[in-house]
Amino acid sequence: MTETNGTPTPDAPLTGLRVLDLATLFAGPLAATMLGDFGAEVIKIEHPSKPDPSRGHGPSKNGVGLWWKLLGRNKRAITLNLSKPGGRATLLRLAAGADVIIENFRPGTLEKWDLGWEELSAANPRLVLTRVTGFGQFGPYAHRPGFGTLAEAMSGFASITGEPDAPPTLPPFGLADSIAALATAYAVMTALAARDRTGEGQVVDMAIIEPILTVLGPQPLWYDQLGYVQERTGNRSANNAPRNTYRTADGTWVAVSTSAQSVAERVMRLVGRPELIDEPWFATGAGRAAHADVLDTAVGTWIAARTRTDVLAAFEKAEAAIAPVQDVRDVLTDPQYQALDTVTTVDDPELGPIRMQNVLFRLSATPGAIRWAGRPHGADTEAVLTELGLTPADLAALRTEGAL
Repeated sequence: MTETNGTPTPDAPLTGLRVLDLATLFAGPLAATMLGDFGAEVIKIEHPSKPDPSRGHGPSKNGVGLWWKLLGRNKRAITLNLSKPGGRATLLRLAAGADVIIENFRPGTLEKWDLGWEELSAANPRLVLTRVTGFGQFGPYAHRPGFGTLAEAMSGFASITGEPDAPPTLPPFGLADSIAALATAYAVMTALAARDRTGEGQVVDMAIIEPILTVLGPQPLWYDQLGYVQERTGNRSANNAPRNTYRTADGTWVAVSTSAQSVAERVMRLVGRPELIDEPWFATGAGRAAHADVLDTAVGTWIAARTRTDVLAAFEKAEAAIAPVQDVRDVLTDPQYQALDTVTTVDDPELGPIRMQNVLFRLSATPGAIRWAGRPHGADTEAVLTELGLTPADLAALRTEGAL
């Protein structure tokens, strides 16, 4: 599904859509990546001397940031200092021919540069301005610095994650940002669908603290109606059991789920405890969860006496739900991921062949593609601005001003 010629395929579903990515770290840029994966022309606009910090996040190879190769894929990279008059004027020219702008400055920053919704919509009434911030555009926290970690804490995620007698646990990756990126891509497409009917663009206000709260489920409803506050249960669930990770005889781990009653019964028969099925409490997920100690002992003892290979084979034969607990090395050799081409190879001019996650989903008629990995800082500035109509003299003046 990868392509390296840089040109969207004619049947890519978002071909013809132009997106200006002004955002950094991580929700906004990842949303733009998702749009680019399905054919949108994404122009990444970075400060001339302060590139997107994701270029320096995590490990690098030969001085090239690897995270950027993923986050910056399918984007043309230009530099522009929006606080300079020439930078402002150039952005307005770009906006006039764009469909979407994605930005994550603190509320009021674009307005300070005279690049708020009033000016941008005047330049292009069909524009969708997508504003991604920690706390949204209004409210008592709007002007605070906002990051995904704060959303993971505020939303209730950390409070229910971890063992009951251990501290609240934050995820070791950008969970809230990634969820917000998915929501932002959805919000952009929703706003574009509305534009198709009305002919007018609008502002998308995405607060990173909100999408993660949505995916946490009905906790507000439970509390509102029952006063129920979900507590930390480790790997266990309050809704079903057995549901946990279990260690095998060869020192590896597997995860078992029994969300369906029939699966729970198959597991008990497999591990040699069919009498538990006849217990009155076994008939409901909540009842099983209340007896998780008994069920975990039964399942854990059986699994601990067998190798992971034998455990997985036995569960598959019994049509019971199980998966190995894999690290990235396992993921890259997993036959199901290989069949789906979930991690694909991209040819990169700087690093050669590199492997990264493929596009997010498969479309049978209009598939997405990775056309190139993240480009060097400012690599496409001259080409993009020349296409915009700027002359060599214009570019020289912008450089003299510090706008490029």
